[in-house]
Amino acid sequence: MAGEAGKARTVLLATEKAFAAAAVTKIEEVLKEAKYTLKKLENYKSKDELLAAVSGVDAMIIRSDIVDASVLEKAEALKIVVRAGAGYDNIDLKACEAKKVTAMNTPGQNANAVAELVFGMMIVSARNNFDGSSGFELVNREIAFYGFGAVARAVHKLAQGFGMKSFAYDPYIPAEKIKEMGAEPVATVAGLFEHQYVSLHVPLTDETKASINKDLLSKMPKGGTLINTARVEVVHEQDMLDILKTRQDFCYLCDVAPKDIEPFKAAVGDKFGKRLIFTKKKMGAQTAEANDNAGVAAANQIVGFFEKGETRFSLKA
Repeated sequence: MAGEAGKARTVLLATEKAFAAAAVTKIEEVLKEAKYTLKKLENYKSKDELLAAVSGVDAMIIRSDIVDASVLEKAEALKIVVRAGAGYDNIDLKACEAKKVTAMNTPGQNANAVAELVFGMMIVSARNNFDGSSGFELVNREIAFYGFGAVARAVHKLAQGFGMKSFAYDPYIPAEKIKEMGAEPVATVAGLFEHQYVSLHVPLTDETKASINKDLLSKMPKGGTLINTARVEVVHEQDMLDILKTRQDFCYLCDVAPKDIEPFKAAVGDKFGKRLIFTKKKMGAQTAEANDNAGVAAANQIVGFFEKGETRFSLKA
């Protein structure tokens, strides 16, 4: 259990999309120093492989891998699972609580990587994917953040360098604190959509799923651009398609495509890659630095949990 120091532990690194080799080496070094055993399941192809691998392990490090009731049932010795990243909708938190398994994420470890992806997509869109036509500059533009955690604040920092003005809404951060951090607080979610750029930084929950709908998107001014590096499911898919079809000025920049990309391509025609940008895989944390940061943080949190009883980044259902 947490705080029971000095015991032998086995940690499973279960990554369908594997970490870079250098990151795995650093994870292994952290665990080796604690005298823990690292068990690796990388690039696996079926859930059966995961179900077999979890037996007997004390802890798990995952990325976008699914930890649900069936996994927890097979992981009879499991005490903690850490998602190396910010989002955690791939972990069944209710099932974890029922099995008395602590779930954590590693917030902030991939913030710079995601922030740079946001600006990469913004620049590509603003400059028409460098097709030779005239675009526009980002200086003096406005960007509004739905959620103002570590990733959003990293984007905000870059926005300041670009001479942009930032606005933010976060129900968990007082308005005066948002103002202290250099952004103008907004009172409601709807108020964010009065600005040209809206950047989403919210988890996928029952409340946020499909919450970005036609009513909100229709409020955006000419050249309105939604940036989604959160989860594709927070945007109402049909409403987004309708907006793209009816507003030729509207842009959608998203880190990972929907399952059926063809209707979106059809909605924008030859403006795909300009008005509409999708990454091929979720790319926000796909940098060497983010790999290292998130993986090592996950390993350190597991050691801290067992050796010192630390639960700072615990998640609740």
